[in-house]
Amino acid sequence: MKLSWDDVFDRLIGNEGEYSNDPNDPGGETKWGISKRAYPHLDIRNLTREDAKNIYYRDFWLAIDVEDLPDGVAFQLFDFAVNSGISTAIRYFQRTLGVADDGNWGPISQAAASRATESDMIMRLNAERLDFMTRLKNWPNHGKGWARRIAQNLRYGAVDS
Repeated sequence: MKLSWDDVFDRLIGNEGEYSNDPNDPGGETKWGISKRAYPHLDIRNLTREDAKNIYYRDFWLAIDVEDLPDGVAFQLFDFAVNSGISTAIRYFQRTLGVADDGNWGPISQAAASRATESDMIMRLNAERLDFMTRLKNWPNHGKGWARRIAQNLRYGAVDS
C-alpha cells in the first residue's frame, strides 16, 4: 500500500489528542501532540491541525529521512520519533536491524534495512518500542495509551506489509 503524507499524518493524529495540560505529562501543555516543552515559542492552545501537520512534516518526517524505506516502515519510524524523539527511534530501529545503535542513519543502517522484509522491520521495531516504553518512569501514567498506540500501529503494519 502506497502511503501519502496525508495518510501518514492522519494515522499519526489519530494517536494525538487535542489540547491538554496534564501535570503527569513531561511535555506540559500539548495540542495535536505538539508540546510547549519542545516548542516554547508557540501558542499551543491556539495551534491548528494544519500548523501541527506542517511542524510534523518539517521537524520529523523530513528529519528522519525515510525516503528509502518501505512506506509501512517509514510510518512506524515516524510515529516512534514523534512519541519518543528522533534519535531514540533511530537507535531502536538500528537495534532491530542488528547494526550499531548510534542514532545516526547512514549507509550501513540503510543497507541492513534493504536486506530485511517490511513485515520483519515493522514487527521488530514495535517489539523494541514496547520494550523501551515499559521501562519509562511514566509507564504507570501513560502506558495503557502507549500500548494501545502500538497495537494500532501493528494493525497498520498488517495492512502495509
